[in-house]
Amino acid sequence: MGNNVSRGDFFPLGATIKDGGVNFALYSKYAERVDLLLFDKLKDAFPAQVIHIEDRTRFVWHCFAENVKPGQFYAYRVYGPYKPEEGLRFNPNRLLIDPYANAISGKFDPDWCHLGYDPYSAFGDLSFDNKGNAGGAPKCIVVDHIFEWEGDCQHCIPMQDTIIYEVHLKGFTAHRSSGVSNPGTYLGVIEKIPYLKSLGITSVEFLPVHHCQDEDFFIRKGLRNYWGYNTLGFFAPDNRFSTNQYQGCQVNEFKEMVKALHRAGIEVILDVVYNHTCEGNEKGPTYALRGIDNQTYYKLSQDRRYYMDFTGCGNSLNFDEPQVIKFVMDSLRYWVEVMHVDGFRFDLASALGREKGKFDQVSGFFTAIHQDPVLSRIKLIAEPWDISADDYQVGNFPIDWAEWNGKYRDCVRKFVKGDAGMLSEIGYRLTGSSDLYAEDGRTPYHSINFITCHDGFTVNDLVSYAGKHNEANLENNRDGNDTNYSWNWGIEGETRDQKINELRKRLVKNFFTILMVSQGVPMILGGDEFLRTQRGNNNAYCQDNEISHFDWSLAAKNKDMVEFVRRLIAFRKRTPLFRRRIFFSCQDGVLDRCKDINWYDENLNPPDWGNPEKRCLAFLIEGDKMNEISQNHGKDVMVIINSHWEEKHFHLPKSNNGETWYRIIDTALSPGKDISEDDKAYPLPSKENYLAAPRSVVVLVRMKG
Repeated sequence: MGNNVSRGDFFPLGATIKDGGVNFALYSKYAERVDLLLFDKLKDAFPAQVIHIEDRTRFVWHCFAENVKPGQFYAYRVYGPYKPEEGLRFNPNRLLIDPYANAISGKFDPDWCHLGYDPYSAFGDLSFDNKGNAGGAPKCIVVDHIFEWEGDCQHCIPMQDTIIYEVHLKGFTAHRSSGVSNPGTYLGVIEKIPYLKSLGITSVEFLPVHHCQDEDFFIRKGLRNYWGYNTLGFFAPDNRFSTNQYQGCQVNEFKEMVKALHRAGIEVILDVVYNHTCEGNEKGPTYALRGIDNQTYYKLSQDRRYYMDFTGCGNSLNFDEPQVIKFVMDSLRYWVEVMHVDGFRFDLASALGREKGKFDQVSGFFTAIHQDPVLSRIKLIAEPWDISADDYQVGNFPIDWAEWNGKYRDCVRKFVKGDAGMLSEIGYRLTGSSDLYAEDGRTPYHSINFITCHDGFTVNDLVSYAGKHNEANLENNRDGNDTNYSWNWGIEGETRDQKINELRKRLVKNFFTILMVSQGVPMILGGDEFLRTQRGNNNAYCQDNEISHFDWSLAAKNKDMVEFVRRLIAFRKRTPLFRRRIFFSCQDGVLDRCKDINWYDENLNPPDWGNPEKRCLAFLIEGDKMNEISQNHGKDVMVIINSHWEEKHFHLPKSNNGETWYRIIDTALSPGKDISEDDKAYPLPSKENYLAAPRSVVVLVRMKG
């Protein structure tokens, strides 16, 4: 006997528990009929009850089913015209996932056909497939959000004080060396919180945790879409990171992880993918949006059969459509208000700001974010490009948004490697990239500075490989970026040559030091601090194995690097000179001939910015020149960067009161001497000069009386 059904409400969308049952609501503007399917078991090919939804309000099909409880499996069938040439791809033989589902069980089985068309037909996607697929499809799960948060709330760490640690949630603990009880899971992360806290980072940025779907061609190759930039459920934490103790446990386990990280003072930032879905182009499967309302959700070409693709993934969500903006805004608010996350990094964010095909800083989506009382106050970080040649939008996002600064990454890589002609640009990158962000009222902390990220080499591989080695991806090494600004220093890959290994480690320390003394927000790729390697693979998106998983034995092997990074982060935290909220003016504000930042060559002369052969630079920041009352600081800091292959004698600025210069960092020194606490800093015997070793970074401090 089925559940009693009544009209229900059109709001909110999704499956919402109410007194005595569950309200179901699904948006479809062009559907002619919608069936709600209730299943007893995950693998059932036939529903236990089919509810013909009879009520539609504002294009929302809705009903209330009595006695339905948390844990109930459900899905939809949607009826309407199948006319791909007109953008209509309804197929009621396809089980469809609720776009607003809070939990999804499992993945679509590749042994079943999930295409809306007959793959063997000569008519291709214009044909129609009438076979059912429910037995090989995942199901949505009704979720009860009762959870004891114990007073948890967002931390709201000021952006200028933020230090981001980017990591893949599974890869962080999946390796046998992790030593956790639940490897590769939300709960596994909890066991590594003491490590994160000891490192000193403030925020963890997880690669996508939205429920995703593997592409069939990956599975046939024995690979997986490991990174997860292939979203199926925008409201559902992925069950591949759960313990699977019970259906839907991923929701509570995600909450437990967030609560534990917050308790340790660490923010949670999610990498989110709202630019496309896992359904691909016109030859892709029908999992959800395509079969529910293809014309509304996707940008279609002029002839309507094909998809506009600004993402390289086959489709792009249609942000010209108000319902799509609502859908994404609802998802973002859900993760903030219900799941307690602190911010988002938006994949290929230029695609989100496209209206009528062109990027617009005041697009409907950006405007919606700006006026939203929930989302306008959290951390919003853009990957400011998509695959279109005209949409490298670094520096062009609205005032609410920080940006991954790809120009910082490339410039610092080239400067540390010793490339010619980088002196003038490195000045901008070290000081927050005012050339990109100062014009429109933004600040240094709008720049997310990074040397490496998930997409590319690890920092160890950056100094160990001259070229990519992506053979394991089974694409004949054609995939991945060819422009890495990397070098191997004589031997490709791992080596036992002690001199090369010492140089590589010094270069890694150079990268970390420059990152931490730069104005802006530093982001570390997880595992770089202990020299994690991907064996030269700079596109490990499909490697759910030891290529990508953290080998924690390296943390013990390279404990000197871990300690260097810990001390470096602590130095940044106690030195507000590197965390300015405004750009340097390069002016002398107190008429003592010293500006708020002072640039030098090795002879204390102004740098020869236009000289392409210059590979060394120094700058001085005086603590009493901060012009920010809350950040006045009782010491001066001088940073020396020598990317030349020869040592350089740097003259030091004279002190009016005879203060002593102390060495905090010299990346050329041996572990234990390469970085010191302030109270254990080494006093320089000479007040006049410092000998900077080849390819090294030095940080000196001068205490104020």
